[in-house]
This record gives sequence, C-alpha cells and structure tokens, in this order.
Amino acid sequence: MSITKEDELIGMKKISDVVGTTLKLMRAYAKVGISTKELDAYGGDILKRYGAKSAPYETYGFPGYTCISINKEAAHGIPSEKKILQEGDLINIDVSAELNGFWSDNGGSFVLGKDIHNHQPLVDASKNILRKAINHIKGGVRISDIGYIIETEAKKSGFKVIKNLAGHGVGRSLHEAPENILNYSVTSNRERFKKNTTVAIETFISTNSTVAVALNDGWTLVGNKGGYVTQHEHTILITDKHPLILTELNAIWD
Repeated sequence: MSITKEDELIGMKKISDVVGTTLKLMRAYAKVGISTKELDAYGGDILKRYGAKSAPYETYGFPGYTCISINKEAAHGIPSEKKILQEGDLINIDVSAELNGFWSDNGGSFVLGKDIHNHQPLVDASKNILRKAINHIKGGVRISDIGYIIETEAKKSGFKVIKNLAGHGVGRSLHEAPENILNYSVTSNRERFKKNTTVAIETFISTNSTVAVALNDGWTLVGNKGGYVTQHEHTILITDKHPLILTELNAIWD
C-alpha cells in the first residue's frame, strides 16, 4: 500500500508490532516435546489479545493461526497435534495478521536447541541475505535487482533459492502489488520499488531445490528435489534512503 497519511503509518506500525511480537514470543515458546498445534494456539492467543485476526485463517481458510513448517517442509506447514518438536529441528514460523484494516507479515527460521543436524549455516545465510537485500531497497530501485542480490548471495554461500515463492506488497490486504518480489532476477521485469509503499521482503534459501511443490493436504509445500528451506521475512516501509523495518520487534536479526 502507499502511505499517504500519518494515521496509515500508525496503523501499519501497530499491526507490524503485533505480528513481530507474536513471532518473537512463539520462537521463545517453542520447546522439545510440544506439538506444532500447541505452538500455534499460543500464537493465536497472542493475536487475539491484541485484537488482531490471523491473515491466513481469515483470508484463505488456512487450518491454523500461523504457518509452522518443520524440517523438510518449505512453507505453509499445517499446525498439528501429531507433529512433536524434537531437538535440532529446523522450524519456520510465519505470522501475518490484520488489525483495524491494516495487514502485516513476517517470518523466521531457526534451529530448536542444539544444532545436531547442521542446519545453522542455512539459517544464517537466509538471515544475512535478507538483511543485505533490504539494505539495498529504496524508492526507484528495480525489483529484479533485489532478486539478483538474493540469488547471488545464496550461491556464494553454497545454496539455492526457491523461485516460485516470493515477497509481495502488503498493507490493505495480505497480498498486494507488487506481487512477485522474487528471490532471483527476471531481467524483463522493469518494475521499481516506490517510495512510501509497504512491502514484505522474504528470502527462501534452500539446500537442494529450486521449486516448491504442494503435498496432498493442499497447503504444505516442500522442495521439488528435497532438502531443506529457510525463510526470513520483514515488512518494511520504502523511503528514499534506508527502509523502515516495521516488524523489527520480531528480533530475527538479534
């Protein structure tokens, strides 16, 4: 969305604080032995406490308040009582919600407990690449240039990117224009980031795959060639200088 009035910025800051705080608290609540259903219920309670509504639940009828993907699930993992968190699991939590007509989106991957499966390098690459990408965004920058940065940095780290998952505009709805802020460069795309607009920038960094495919449940995505995928996401306000990180309370870079 385009921010034209102070109350619009205040509205975006409020919902971004809510989803950022929810993600941070859910990450801290995740413990060995609990189910992803319990973790999701905890996140849902936080959103309700703030008066916010889960975006995937409200928009798409997703069977959960948040998306929780574990290990070889790339995205849109369904919370389940049967999925019990284990030491060393690679976990991704994606929290998006609506409050007073404003929407915000954020997410992050992390290793639960000890890194016994050596997932941390993939997690770190995703976080660092997101930071580098966001640091290059300002009004007038080509969207494809950010995709080039993400893919190039992934290759430098020995990883790949998922090409059919992308960042997007956000604000008055969960997904707005620009709809495809891809993790790789499409040179024919001459669209540029616009000053005073809000977008969700997210990385999808993988070990093996370049395409996410849906499982039979209709929601859960996995890599087409297996392996693991990490995602980190911030909602930002684009300026003519450094972007304003609206979801900074999620502390994914701490």
